[in-house]
Formats: sequence, C-alpha cells, structure tokens
Amino acid sequence: MNSNKRRLWGEWLLTAPSFIWLTLFFLLPTLIIFAISFKPSDPLGGVGPGWTLRTLLSLRNPNYPEIIWRTAVLSITTTVVCIALAIPIAYYIARCKAWKRDLVLFLTIIPFWTSFLIRIFAWKGVLHPDGLLKQALVFCNLISPDTLLLYRPGTVLLVMIYTELPFAILPLYAAAEKFDFSLIEAAMDLGAGRLRAFCSVFIPGISSGLLSACLMVLIPSIGSYVVPDVVGGIGSEMIGNVIAQKTFVDRNLPAASAMAALMTLSMLIPLLFFLRGNKGKNQEPKPAREVV
Repeated sequence: MNSNKRRLWGEWLLTAPSFIWLTLFFLLPTLIIFAISFKPSDPLGGVGPGWTLRTLLSLRNPNYPEIIWRTAVLSITTTVVCIALAIPIAYYIARCKAWKRDLVLFLTIIPFWTSFLIRIFAWKGVLHPDGLLKQALVFCNLISPDTLLLYRPGTVLLVMIYTELPFAILPLYAAAEKFDFSLIEAAMDLGAGRLRAFCSVFIPGISSGLLSACLMVLIPSIGSYVVPDVVGGIGSEMIGNVIAQKTFVDRNLPAASAMAALMTLSMLIPLLFFLRGNKGKNQEPKPAREVV
C-alpha cells in the first residue's frame, strides 16, 4: 500500500508542472475569453460592467459567413496539401542515411532561424508586380503582364503552405522514425506493389503522427491573420483578421473575445468527438483468433 501511494505521489509530482502550466496559460485565458464575450464593450476600449448577450448577437454580420467559409477552405486546403507533401518527405528522411537525414532536417528547420514577418515580407517581394518571379513568368508567356500575383486567395494559400509545412514534416518524421519498415517489405513479398504497401501499411502505421501534424497545421491556419494581412487583399480576409481588427482598430474586446470563443469551440468540439471515437475503436475487444 505504501509503495502504491509513493508511486501515485511520484506520478503527481511529475505531471504537476505541466498541469499547472496548462492551467495558468491555457485554461484560465480561455475561460477569461469566454467570460469577456458575455460582457458589454466600453467606449474607452475596455470591458464594461454587467453581463449581456448583445455581444454574441452582434456577430450576426452578413459578411461573416463568407469570411468563415474562406477561412475553413484555406485552412483545410493548407492542411491537406501540407500532409500530402510531408508524408513522402518524412518517409524519405526516415529511410535515408544519417548525414542526409541531418541535412534534410536542417533544411526543414532553418526557416525558423529567420523572423516570421521577414519571411512573409520576403514572399511579398518575390510576388511583387515588379519582382523576378512575375518577370520570369511573363517572359515564358505563362501569364500576361496584367496578371497580379499578390492580394488574392491563391497567394495566401501558397504562403500558408510554405509557413506550415515544417509543422507537418517534423511530427510525421518522429512517427516514421519509429515505424518498422520490414512490414512494407513483408507486404511486398506477399504481392503488394510499392505504392499499395506505402498506402496500406506505412500511412496507417504513422496515424499518431498524422493526427499531430493535422492539428499543428490546422489550428494555426484557422487563426492566421499575418499572412492574409500582408500578401492577401480585401477578398482574402480571414477570421483572424476580423479578430485583430476588433481588438486593435475597433477596440471592442468583447466582440473579439466572442469571435475567438466561437472559433475555439468550432475546433474543440469536433476534436473531442474525433478523439472519443478513436478511443472507442482502440478499446474494442479483439476477436479471439487475433488475440491468440
């Protein structure tokens, strides 16, 4: 009994720092945001006294559904493209030699050595109407001189994929490194082609990394506002831009908190249902012949 208590106290001491960190810097700020969304706005840019539902009702703006739809499309497309690009890259990194693996990982993380804003403004320079890329495409007769590469949703999508791709590669590589590649060879010995073995054996084998990569790409993409603000235009506005405008321009903290709370719920509720369903599948009893 004493040994069990000691082990229990040891587990609590190990998890206490992370639990306190998440409580102070994630749970409490989230609860504060939810609470502010039920407060009235103050003319001076603060939070007024009392409680009201007008802040939530004020979100019934006819322009918001279009912005929400654009945010969902750009975020989901960014996630799908990043995952599709990161899976073969993670496979290659896990299978290549040590010096090649270190080199590719170095090239993957080297963009983080530069400020995020500098990288976004660098893309703005590349895609500028007088930039080398525009001149090269016009010279090759791929686009007309009147074509504008900046300030359009496709540009936002391109830069978002560039910024989020490393966040998909790293967790997928971490999962691929632990994968038993002899299973692919066994599947090929049983008659499966290389592509079928890759899709039927390797991809399900790194499912935990796939979930982490999807979350690490999707969540920042939904809340992105710097990329649409710098390389996008009025037709590329996302939810993050509306929240930033409500906070810094309109100085309406309750409205910004209400939008942030709705965005949090829109991401949290599907995630909880997905994790619950995945947990239920993992706890299903296996058939007797599989157990044996």
